[in-house]
Amino acid sequence: MTTEHHLTVQRTARYYTIGKLSDKTKNVWFCLHGFGQLAQYFSRKFTNLDDGETLIVVPEGLSRSYLDGTYNRIGASWLTREDREHEISDFLAYLDALYVTVLDGRDTSQLHITLLGFSQGAATVCRWFGHSGGSGGPIRADRLILWAGYFPHGFHDLIDPVKLTAVETHYVYGQQDEYIALLADAQEFINRLQTEVPTLKITAFEGGHRVEPAVLKTLLTGFEATT
Repeated sequence: MTTEHHLTVQRTARYYTIGKLSDKTKNVWFCLHGFGQLAQYFSRKFTNLDDGETLIVVPEGLSRSYLDGTYNRIGASWLTREDREHEISDFLAYLDALYVTVLDGRDTSQLHITLLGFSQGAATVCRWFGHSGGSGGPIRADRLILWAGYFPHGFHDLIDPVKLTAVETHYVYGQQDEYIALLADAQEFINRLQTEVPTLKITAFEGGHRVEPAVLKTLLTGFEATT
């Protein structure tokens, strides 16, 4: 008879940063990539945020695989449905440790912290904030940006929606997003998110399934105008 076992081992995680943490730092962004992406390339979407007062942190999922039959393209992911509960536990512990390491004992009340997740990273960032920041753990955030994420059962499987009402939360998606277009009723999905979190701010743009720096810049202009 085959018996399943689990053993916790040490892993080496990779992440990238843009900018440096200094006395001038006012803003910190944690940006989580989507399925099949690498943090090195995903980080290029956020280079325009580097203004001398902002630190951008781009962690990479712990699992990597080849994406094509020629073994040229490589991507990372946060989890699959296989042994998913352990994968979730692993990335939550990893992201908590990254947050503590990067901020290096800084008083986070003096920083404006944004958590951004794209595609699979949107669900990941919800789980992370729900597990840690939402329950008195080591992280806190002022703003969540959920970009083109799909949550089959709404927010409830990922985070208590009540916790999102206390944080500035945005859902951003492209009107030509090829994955959202596969939904039986995309508008019903958006409406359900808005119902679960009435304070959720929705931004739709002309484009597909990707983070558009120009759209992000427009969002930032809107953020500044309301602060």
